[in-house]
Amino acid sequence: MHITQVAQAGGTQFIGRPLGARRFSIALLRQKLPKVSLPVILAIFVLTVILLCAVIPGAFAPYGPTDMDSDAVLAPPGLHHWLGTDHFGRDILSLLIYGAGQSVVMALGTVAIAVTVGGTIGLITGYVGGLTDFVVMRLVDVWLSVPQMMLAIIIATALRASFTHTILAVGIVLVAPFVRMIRGQVMSVRARPFIAASHAIGTGHATIILRHVLPHCAAPLLVMATIAVAMSILIASALSFIGIGVIEDRPDWGFLLSQGHNYLTVAWWYPTFPGLAITALVISVNALGNALRIRLDPRTVRR
Repeated sequence: MHITQVAQAGGTQFIGRPLGARRFSIALLRQKLPKVSLPVILAIFVLTVILLCAVIPGAFAPYGPTDMDSDAVLAPPGLHHWLGTDHFGRDILSLLIYGAGQSVVMALGTVAIAVTVGGTIGLITGYVGGLTDFVVMRLVDVWLSVPQMMLAIIIATALRASFTHTILAVGIVLVAPFVRMIRGQVMSVRARPFIAASHAIGTGHATIILRHVLPHCAAPLLVMATIAVAMSILIASALSFIGIGVIEDRPDWGFLLSQGHNYLTVAWWYPTFPGLAITALVISVNALGNALRIRLDPRTVRR
């Protein structure tokens, strides 16, 4: 029961909460709100800006991705070109804004392939076990023994350089880690009593997997998918850097970095700003993934 104070002024009564109760309400509200650190706020801000540039690049880019200024070839950062120009006279800021869409779609596409294929294989092998699990995991061990970058180069070289093939190559590289992680989670859940109880009452295998096993794997799957976004960006950028990735009118940031490193001594801004864009995106995704891992890990939750 709250105690109210009544004050009379000219015959009019004013009723309000006491100051102590008001402070208590504000303190209680702050306790209920989630605590977000400054690095996470900065990461969310950077990712929001990149996503906006990827969705509506025309609203932010001062020039088109193919607009060339013959009088400003390799021009340094200035009033008309804030981040300078490339060897064709194209505005680097505009190229970065239009290239954000390529990088974001590529990252999401590769992670979608890895989550779908790797998650499905991990669910089946972890739940079935036995010989199927043994054979699949030995193949996964061989898969993981090959460095990711080398495997991506092999797959991308076998295919011709294109946007779709780069997504496919990087997605295949990231499948094996998801298989191992999901398989371990499923084997842990499969040993719990409620799974045995579900079998006892005649619940089908598909229902058990979808309704009981998969929800317990959602949190680690989300965290690993977030971290895999950063890894896919690095691998795809490296493929574009060596010339077997995306080569289009709207190149991704890795290809811009590949073009710009040849002009590092005469135009430092050309490779620097694409490299900073890749670094900012990777660090932001890693920071967000680490925050999700801490938030969803029950061992780190204060009781």
